[in-house]
Order: sequence, then structure tokens, then C-alpha cells
Amino acid sequence: MSRTGEFSTTLGWEESTRNRLAAAMDRFSGPLADLVERDANDGDTRMLVTDFLSYGLNFSKYEELTTEYRTSGDSIDYALRLDGKLFAPIEVKRVGQSLDARNLQPSRRLALDEGAEWLILTNGRAWQVYHLRPDPDGGSPETVRILDVDLTAEGEEAHNRSVDALFHITHEAIEHGRLDDLRKWREAVEPAPLAEVLQSGPVVRAIRHELRRITGHSGHIGDDEEILRTLAEEVIGRRVATS
Repeated sequence: MSRTGEFSTTLGWEESTRNRLAAAMDRFSGPLADLVERDANDGDTRMLVTDFLSYGLNFSKYEELTTEYRTSGDSIDYALRLDGKLFAPIEVKRVGQSLDARNLQPSRRLALDEGAEWLILTNGRAWQVYHLRPDPDGGSPETVRILDVDLTAEGEEAHNRSVDALFHITHEAIEHGRLDDLRKWREAVEPAPLAEVLQSGPVVRAIRHELRRITGHSGHIGDDEEILRTLAEEVIGRRVATS
């Protein structure tokens, strides 16, 4: 990425995508600040969002973005269509309005009707991306937030974090499966999957190796079982009980 060079070793498409996104964020920072200062209305906010979707995230205004999308009596601000299918409804709120997942109900109904998995909620300043996680028992999908970015956060680190997060909803990243990879990562770092990983063979062996290094203990039969029992009963079990 041009501002820090942090991503200079990444794949060519990824580097160019991040550079374009970073440049777009810089380009729109002034107009966005103006919208925030004058508490702009919905229409002005949508104009900025449309331009950012086009110039920053690289979606075609004329082929992939549909405005005032209607179905089953619901109307949403935008529909993002990829390969001729609905990818994500986009709900846009006034720049001064706080985002609330309850605002997603029309988008959620539309996504469920048309088989889409993703929802986007924004006020131009904050961008949130949600995934409709299927219920393993066949019930209603859970709406899970995957991304939450504030473009008005100040500082170089905040800027880099915003680029890194929003990168996942660029046209290129979606095509390369990066958004779905991020979704899988978010699911993997939830308590239950993490607990399973902590009790896996490679992790237990790594803990045994480190404990032996620290203590000088040469090892005895049952080391792994002792570590696993402590993890399950005292570390993971206690954490679950107190959470």
C-alpha cells in the first residue's frame, strides 16, 4: 500500500486494489467530513455512497448497482448484483444517523427471498457487513456482523485498518473469495471452535514442548493427557462457566 508499503509483498491484484481503495478513502475524506459537519440528508449521503461503491470498491454503477430495489412489498436503497444474481442488499442511512442492525429487516427479507447471504449497512461514515449464517437445525438464519469500519477514525493506523477491512468488500476481493475467507475466520475465532483447536493434538504438543523447556522436566507418560485435562476442565471449562 502506497501510504506505508505494508502490503508491498502481496499479489499484484491485491496491492493495486488496496492502493485504489486507500486513494479513494483519501479522496472522499473531504466530502465526507462536509456531509458530517452539515448533517446531510439521505439523498446527499446516497450520492457519496454511490461514488464510493464505484471508485473505491470498484462496482459498476450501471451494471451491478440497482437503486430502490423492490420485492415482496419491501424497498431497499441499493441491490448489489454480481453475475446476474443478488449478492447483497445495501441499506443507506443519513450520515448523522447511527447504524442499528434493526434497520436491516427489509434487506434481510429480500436476501432470504432471493438466496443472498450478505447484507451491507452504511451511513457513508460507518460501513457494516453482515452474513446470514444458516441455522444447522433448519431454522431462521442468524444475522452475524463480519465487518464494522468507521471512515472518520483519525490516524495512520486507523486508516490502514479501514483499508484492510474494506478491502474484503471490493469487487476484486469478492471475486477471489476473500470475503468468504474472512467469514470463515470470524466463525473460527468464536469460543467453541477456538476451544476445539486448543484441545487439538498439535496445540497440546506445542504446550508440552514449551512447558518442558520452561521447567526442565524431561517428560513422563501422561504429559499430554494431563495438559488436555487441565485445558478442558480448568482453562476452557472455567472460562465458559464464567462467561
